[in-house]
Amino acid sequence: MTAPARRSAARLRPRSDADLVAGVVFIGFGLAFGVAASRYDVGSLLRMGPGYFPLVVSSLLVVLGVVIAVKAYVAPDLAHLEDLDTPDEEKEGLSFGRVRWQPSVLLVGAAVFFALTVDGLGLLPATFGTGVIAAFARPGARPLRVLTIAAGLTLACYVIFVVLLQLRLSLLGDWLGG
Repeated sequence: MTAPARRSAARLRPRSDADLVAGVVFIGFGLAFGVAASRYDVGSLLRMGPGYFPLVVSSLLVVLGVVIAVKAYVAPDLAHLEDLDTPDEEKEGLSFGRVRWQPSVLLVGAAVFFALTVDGLGLLPATFGTGVIAAFARPGARPLRVLTIAAGLTLACYVIFVVLLQLRLSLLGDWLGG
């Protein structure tokens, strides 16, 4: 392969610096949490110790980081699309577009709402409220569908945590006289 042909092939598959940095950051956080988790008793799959879950999550972070770092070399970098001889319609299909802030704010708000109200309201009302807030993150959400999603999420949490795992959780909190 001649030098101009190699340069042309390299232009078709440029390295994505953003993906590479993101992959390295994920790997770094995964390794750091893995080292911290190794200080705790891991236990076994049937009798998990306090270090089991953090070790699993740190392993997943490392694997995800490796996948993202490899993607940096395999997938084309979208920042160089204007260099390619690609019609504008195809470039638009590949771009990620602008960030939609309303869903992002609502999803973060749902998590914050749950964290701030689960003790005061209890599991059931806090989960229901979180489900309502999160369901409105979808553009064009209809109230009946939002209430159905929130009720289903609340029922699923009750069944999983209270019935199956038999956790002693306050279903109604102090704010509601529970």
